[in-house]
Amino acid sequence: MLDLIPSLHSGAHFLGSHFAVATIVAASGSVPRPVGTSMIVTASGDVLGSLSGGCVEGAVVALAQEAMDDGAARRKRFGFSSANAFAAGLTCGGELDIHIEPVAPDAPGQAAHPLRTALHQLGELAPGEPVALVRRLGTPGGGAVVVREPADARAAELPELASLVEQGHSMVLLRMESILHNGGAGVVPLAEPGSCLPEKLGQDPQDSLRPALLVESRLAPPRMLVFGANDFGAALIPAAKLLGYRVTVVDARPAFTAQSRFAAADDVVTDWPHRYLAAESAAGRLDSRTVAAVLTHDPKFDLPLLEKVLDLDLAYVGAMGSRRSHLQRMEELLAAGVRPERIASLHSPIGLDIGAVTPAEVAVSITAEIVAARNRAASCTPLRDRSGPIHQHPARRQPLQAPATVNQQEIAWT
Repeated sequence: MLDLIPSLHSGAHFLGSHFAVATIVAASGSVPRPVGTSMIVTASGDVLGSLSGGCVEGAVVALAQEAMDDGAARRKRFGFSSANAFAAGLTCGGELDIHIEPVAPDAPGQAAHPLRTALHQLGELAPGEPVALVRRLGTPGGGAVVVREPADARAAELPELASLVEQGHSMVLLRMESILHNGGAGVVPLAEPGSCLPEKLGQDPQDSLRPALLVESRLAPPRMLVFGANDFGAALIPAAKLLGYRVTVVDARPAFTAQSRFAAADDVVTDWPHRYLAAESAAGRLDSRTVAAVLTHDPKFDLPLLEKVLDLDLAYVGAMGSRRSHLQRMEELLAAGVRPERIASLHSPIGLDIGAVTPAEVAVSITAEIVAARNRAASCTPLRDRSGPIHQHPARRQPLQAPATVNQQEIAWT
């Protein structure tokens, strides 16, 4: 549902009428959109959002109209079927389970439907503002709670969340908090009265409307620190923002940071890179999602900065330079007492080997490596040379903490 927030600003008029919300609650194999992706269908046939890029939307709209007609939620599984060429399904070969919940117009004198209220609250958010949405599925009338600052939320201490759980299972609260704190989306099953907590939802779509919580969490944007106000830093700003990073450009030279080409960055700081990094770390403004791109390519800036940045638990640290520069840099870092395993985590020379030469191409190379570093399964080979699902299920992804080897491009920067 959080994917609809930008559209809710311009499509809030949808929420005053009879509508239904279709949401992906399970996904397997190669699928185009993840769990939590939603689409709104109104009684008049207007549609906001998309679930699969066109594969199943027509069938989902028909099911949403049926749900609005009879007032009952339903769940439908879509997958590939070669037996029926005219059936709605996923040509990519994956499977999607889609939950459809109707929201009737508010009756005079009655409280607004909780999902309608939640959608109005989401529509009031500023772009990128951290938020979470917790929905109760599989019960009449459902339930929905919007949580501000999800990274700090304690489910057991929020009465509105505890009321969604009802039976107060500590395991449910822990699972909910895990998603709230880490971001992303997931389905947390609830126990039926008198039963134990199930591990997962049933695989039979006819048996899958059992009570569950759909938890979606959007944290504050992760940070990218770009050290070096030069051509490569300028090109990296729009590429990084496209990935959702809050970008800070840092350089000790005022004549460089004052240039208008860095105005697209969220912050431009004139300071020695190592001194700025130390201050941000001491203030608690860096975390395990932060990435750093050291593009200054000047030992007097690079070495003191790398000594400090390699001592932090960041998602990615890359440094620009030729292989000769990299070898010299490693020797000097070892001499300065930096641990070898920390030096091994440095992505240097920075970027993937895509033959990049221009600053724009190098920016693509760097961001591609950052994306690959999030996922241990990334092979960085052409998809045509791979087998198996193209879209990996988010639950299987694990961030890369300390790569043993680095396969990057060699460009003679010097």
